[in-house]
Amino acid sequence: MLGILGKKIGMTTYFEENGNAIPCTVIEAGPCNITQIKTKSKDGYDSVQLGFDMIHERKINNPERGRFKKLNIAPLKYLKEMRNFPVENLKEGDKISVDIFQAGDKVKVTGMSKGKGFQGVIKRHNFAGGVRTHGQSDRERAPGSIGASSYPSRVWKGQKMAGRTGGEKVTVRNLKIIKVIPDTNLILIKGAIPGAKTGIIEIYKN
Repeated sequence: MLGILGKKIGMTTYFEENGNAIPCTVIEAGPCNITQIKTKSKDGYDSVQLGFDMIHERKINNPERGRFKKLNIAPLKYLKEMRNFPVENLKEGDKISVDIFQAGDKVKVTGMSKGKGFQGVIKRHNFAGGVRTHGQSDRERAPGSIGASSYPSRVWKGQKMAGRTGGEKVTVRNLKIIKVIPDTNLILIKGAIPGAKTGIIEIYKN
């Protein structure tokens, strides 16, 4: 499965020649360097480790500095292993760029959703809340009963309640690539993807 690392730039509107307006997410995808290759014969599975986004040498430790020096590439901030990546004719130090994609491709995008802190059940689980009538003046956003009668006399594990929301790994499948701009390493993907601006994104070709 081909893939690349990228950074979410933001959203825009792409206008087709017939005037249709398509909401798109703009991603700066790569170029990524291959920092490690694993093969089925040696490691039990095929994968490559991609590095993205240069970082100053003083911000990494000596083992990492030596590793990048051995590969003869600049230090990279983000490293990610991608399994089932076709490793034929690849070697460590090679570059993966946006030209592995083209307009019309369907991709799977993984990112870290926006963290929203501690939230109640209405925002976290889309509860409807309580009614305003029958003297309930302060129950409009309350969760309601959480018990399970006299048996089992406890709250079920996994009960939907208030808690920390967002900041989780989210994957969206079957998103369509609208345009690829190789000169600036940009990809326009139809619709929204998880995460805030400048968030690191994984893009996999279906």
